[in-house]
Amino acid sequence: MKVLLYFESEKILAKSGIGRALDHQKRALKEVGIPYTLDNKEDFDILHINTYGINSHAMVNKAKKEGKKVVYHAHSTEEDFRNSFIGSNQLAPIVKKYLVGLYQKADYLITPTPYSKTLLESYGIDVPIQSISNGIDLAKYQPDPEKERKFREYFKFSPDQKVIICVGLFFARKGIIDFVKIAEQMPEYTFIWFGHVPMYSIPRHIRKIVKEDHPDNVLFPGYIRGEIIEGAYSGADLFFFPSYEETEGIVVLEALASRQNVLVRDIPVYAGWLENKKNCYMGKTNEEFIQLIHQIIQEEVPNLTEAGYATAQDRSIKKIGEELRQVYEEVMGEEQASSKLNNIKEIKR
Repeated sequence: MKVLLYFESEKILAKSGIGRALDHQKRALKEVGIPYTLDNKEDFDILHINTYGINSHAMVNKAKKEGKKVVYHAHSTEEDFRNSFIGSNQLAPIVKKYLVGLYQKADYLITPTPYSKTLLESYGIDVPIQSISNGIDLAKYQPDPEKERKFREYFKFSPDQKVIICVGLFFARKGIIDFVKIAEQMPEYTFIWFGHVPMYSIPRHIRKIVKEDHPDNVLFPGYIRGEIIEGAYSGADLFFFPSYEETEGIVVLEALASRQNVLVRDIPVYAGWLENKKNCYMGKTNEEFIQLIHQIIQEEVPNLTEAGYATAQDRSIKKIGEELRQVYEEVMGEEQASSKLNNIKEIKR
């Protein structure tokens, strides 16, 4: 059994959660000994596809024509396409129709959470769907004093400076407007939003927030990888992610794996794996967030980092690899059963 991990426009999407999901898939398959390739010119048994562009569509059609099995990784929904790029809300119904058409071509769908599985089922998709987390590289995000030192030196923070971080694209859906409004009311803390997206692709009011319309205690350093961001995850005082819609939220897993206190918006995607006051803190309004940020940083509420880390452990790369193997074997099992049935029919003839 050999898998083709197909990922269109890899360089463009490398900075997104989908880009990191591909890295996790490669690691996961290697962990459990499943041969894979990224080269679509090589032979393969299963097309595991992550993207939705024109080339992706053509790749699915080609694979089906050649009798290959197709496993579609459904990272995107209509709901998380909204409130992102310019015109996304107007295009969302068309995008949904396009996604449904693609997903229906698959033999099996994988989506990160039970919540996103429920959304896909509500679209009327009748393909088998399994929820499998995008996973997390636990070793990569282990707290490291040297990485934390480099993070604080990079931004020239004083030892007692309190820092709140978020990681995400510059989308209204991600809660960037609320993030800045909250920071404006908490000038005693520094707020950092790590991430990047081409400015021409986002609405003017979001561009204005990032470029100029934010208080001095908010930093937008862009996309940073390696030791600085890894040190930020564990070296900051809080990971605050006020997103309104996710299919999972890989950055939340990264924060949990870093043994960082996590504050998120109380939205359906976290049902079943995040629980308020157990392994994270949740809020719904800016007023609640402000109160919780103060309480967490001032240590007026329990530290939940160990419980959060246990949640990340349940989504380790190796565990994800085992779950992917089960899906592949089920898909190939169906193929083998079908092949045997056809052979029996030929013999009877």
